Amino acid sequence: MRVDRLNAIEQYIVKHGTVSMEELVSHFQVSMNTIRRDINELLAREHIKKVYGGVAINESPVLPYAIRAVSNSSAKERIGRLAAGLVRDGDTIFLDAGSTTPYLLPFLSERRDVTVITHSLIAMIRASECQHLNLIGLGGVFSNRTSAFASIATVEELTKFHIRTSFLAATGVSLEAGLTNASYLDAEIKRRVAQQAEQVVLMADGSKFDHSAVHSFFPFEKLTAVVTDERPPENYVRRASEVGIQLLWGDRG
Repeated sequence: MRVDRLNAIEQYIVKHGTVSMEELVSHFQVSMNTIRRDINELLAREHIKKVYGGVAINESPVLPYAIRAVSNSSAKERIGRLAAGLVRDGDTIFLDAGSTTPYLLPFLSERRDVTVITHSLIAMIRASECQHLNLIGLGGVFSNRTSAFASIATVEELTKFHIRTSFLAATGVSLEAGLTNASYLDAEIKRRVAQQAEQVVLMADGSKFDHSAVHSFFPFEKLTAVVTDERPPENYVRRASEVGIQLLWGDRG
């Protein structure tokens, strides 16, 4: 189907950053005219832009969930497995609307009496398929961009819960700006739930380090743990050791 090809082309551009039109023709085995038509349609989504000789990712908008969810999925599975090791029987945990956090859920099959609180539709669906988990879904206005419910009411609703561990994603992570997000409302939800939780765990693949978005929502130094797919840059490892942050990556559990 054409929509599948459009999504595949968009994901290819996101993965590679900048690609030529000829590369797209060769990779997707279609004509140049077809690629031009597809690119013109993708430009309307505002996630890519034209550059000399080809197209590139547009860094400004937040990519929709459907694109982010399939990006680097093997790394996200490793992160999910490691993060699940931080959950104990009887815990109440929060999963935010990041594309990485739902990957934790399949690895909780051995846990008992765990309550999952989330405003992520994808996390709600996956948690509902795990009959041993208790699920609390937060309301709000649904966003196709994040596949989550979010509003000021969502932020206020979080004050009703005592949460042991919040598992948060981020658009970017830096030592200076901490955890950052491109959306003000999403950042407010993350900030509030971090305040409510005993522990705050960052789930982020290696591409998020040394990048920052406009809204800071939590200091790096106050994290309980960082779960990622590969050894973080040395300055993060050193700072984590200095302030007592647990680091988990790859097969290091």
